[in-house]
Amino acid sequence: MDINILNFSNNLTNFVIIKYKKGISEIMFNIPVFLAAMGITLLEISEASAVGLALYAEGGSKAFIYVGLGIAMVLVITFLIGSEISLLPILFVRIVAGFLLLYFGLRLVRSARRSVLRVRKGNTGGDESLEKGLFYTGFSVGAIEAFEAAIVLIALIPIDYTSTLIGLFIGLIIVIIATIVLRTQIRKVKQANMKVAVSALLLSFSLFWILEAFVNISDLYLILFFAIFFLIVYAFAHRK
Repeated sequence: MDINILNFSNNLTNFVIIKYKKGISEIMFNIPVFLAAMGITLLEISEASAVGLALYAEGGSKAFIYVGLGIAMVLVITFLIGSEISLLPILFVRIVAGFLLLYFGLRLVRSARRSVLRVRKGNTGGDESLEKGLFYTGFSVGAIEAFEAAIVLIALIPIDYTSTLIGLFIGLIIVIIATIVLRTQIRKVKQANMKVAVSALLLSFSLFWILEAFVNISDLYLILFFAIFFLIVYAFAHRK
């Protein structure tokens, strides 16, 4: 009887240990997958955030709503249909978004010029509404950057769904916090100078996405494009 009790006790102990180890393994997530998901989210969504901050200086908090709608739509679809999202015509979307940014950016170039002229005349009045262009620009930027992140995320989902989801959410939280912190500084910049920077940024993304639709181009070129467009727009806006 004692031997049977001892065997039962040992079996019960082994069962509990196995279940405990299995539970721990289920709770733990795949660190490489988590880091990859968080990294691609930070990389791509931060670019959308940068454009959102630029648009915020011109259109207020609605800019973030429009960018957020584009991001949310793509990410929800990604986790619902998975790899099927790769069938979407991203080439066409990039070209259309690129020309939308070009249109909105050129409007802001003219707006920057008028702002400079008003400052010279001592008039600090408002400018024309750009609400419609703001929506299309913000939404398309959010959708494209989220789509580029989704291409990596759909490769990570089959490896570890939970780790991918956690990495995505952590990345989004970091971007949101950084955006809130930076947003408080945007309104301190003079309107004319901000419009110069915003238009240069939009023109940079416009050129980048149009080129990216046909050739493989590094994100580092965005820095070069921005520097060139900033100098051009600044010279145009402040010309005598």
